[in-house]
Amino acid sequence: MAIFDDEPKKKARPHEIGQDLSLLSVGDLTERIGILRDEIARLENELRAKDSTKSAAEALFRRG
Repeated sequence: MAIFDDEPKKKARPHEIGQDLSLLSVGDLTERIGILRDEIARLENELRAKDSTKSAAEALFRRG
């Protein structure tokens, strides 16, 4: 914790695939699991959006 407000705050390091997990606490691991789950949901939403756009484009070109 910073003693003074002008001290830089510690930034959480992003998760790196394949990194050594033995140095992380249970809290750190739980936090990273949450972050990764959120990221997976974001990726899945983008994939669904792209699939629906692709399907709409394919349907448009099949009409002719």
